[in-house]
Amino acid sequence: MSTLALMANRVVANRAGATALLRSPLPVWVALFTNVLAFSGLPTLIPIPTTIGQLVTQGALVLAFLLALLANPHGVIRPNLFLVLLSMLAVIALMVSIHNQFFLGSTFRACRLIGFISVLWLLTPWWGRADFPLLRAQITCLRIVICTVLIGAVVTPGAAFSYEGRLSGALWPIPPTQVAHYAAVLLGCTAVLWFGGGVRGRTALLTLIGSGAALVGTHTRTALLAMTVSLIVAGASMFVGYARVRRTLALLVVIGFIAATFFAPLIVTWLWRGQSLEEASQLTGRTKVWTEILGLQRPWLEDVFGSGLSNKSFNGLPIDSNWLAVYLDQGWFGLAIDAALLLILIFLAVTHRRGLRRAIALFMVTYCIVASITETGLGDASPYLLELVVAASLLVAAPQEERR
Repeated sequence: MSTLALMANRVVANRAGATALLRSPLPVWVALFTNVLAFSGLPTLIPIPTTIGQLVTQGALVLAFLLALLANPHGVIRPNLFLVLLSMLAVIALMVSIHNQFFLGSTFRACRLIGFISVLWLLTPWWGRADFPLLRAQITCLRIVICTVLIGAVVTPGAAFSYEGRLSGALWPIPPTQVAHYAAVLLGCTAVLWFGGGVRGRTALLTLIGSGAALVGTHTRTALLAMTVSLIVAGASMFVGYARVRRTLALLVVIGFIAATFFAPLIVTWLWRGQSLEEASQLTGRTKVWTEILGLQRPWLEDVFGSGLSNKSFNGLPIDSNWLAVYLDQGWFGLAIDAALLLILIFLAVTHRRGLRRAIALFMVTYCIVASITETGLGDASPYLLELVVAASLLVAAPQEERR
């Protein structure tokens, strides 16, 4: 009888745990992250057909919406200016995309953005929580992705380093630039959390080693620069109140001096990536595309509202600049919305009380600003948009504080 009772208790506990998990934002966030997870044509350990890969990533948005309704069955939302501006951007993008010459693709992207933002609205009850649920969910997703990349590098190094010797996903085809993005954000968030005592030392050490190895293996300068600048900004906001930040800064100065003295040639070789001076000065050919976009002549209505959401390319070449891509797709209106989103978050961070919330938010926002120069994503459903949402969720007042 006692054995049956014990088994029954375990079943009840498992059901309660499953119910609690479905009522949390973690499954929703995992589905959202999967929706924006990069899928490229790079070789993998087990070949994944493009149709299957796109079905998984695009279908994850429908799953995210259903999970959001399970987590928030009454559809409770907390109004905030950040999501209002994003909603305006998505609605205008849909209105313009309907008239795009590539009607199906452009309209699909706009509808996807609207669905993506709808799920974010359903997650607003978890904004401002003391346990950082959205940040924890984001870090969990990043750890899973980096673990798969590192496992792929060990199991099949040939596929993992098939892209010009740079680390990419070999279990799921993630290009090196995106691997670097995920690794840099994970490394930076973990470092800031460790500064503020938000993560245990052993967990932080393992995460820093894994994400650092992945970042170095990708040979991506944008992610490294964005992470460095963002960590400096976040660390500066914690410098006065956290002795661990001051000690770590002193240690990094010493390590940096030693590295610059003894390993300078190796560091320079890593940064140049075998490129010529001309290639580096043109940002690996990006400036040629940028010049063509800046010289583009189009009707004033397209200049104001853009021509509709695209695949972020121009004449078959990647744009690789958020601001020029937004200008092309959503015009000056999209640029104004993007700038307003960043300015709002900066204002909220600057006026927020010192602490871990402010530091993490500053890291996220600064990273997106620096990376937006040579990366796209702030005007569409992307990992960058998820990071801005995490930052916004950390800076709003807690629900109980609002009721007071």
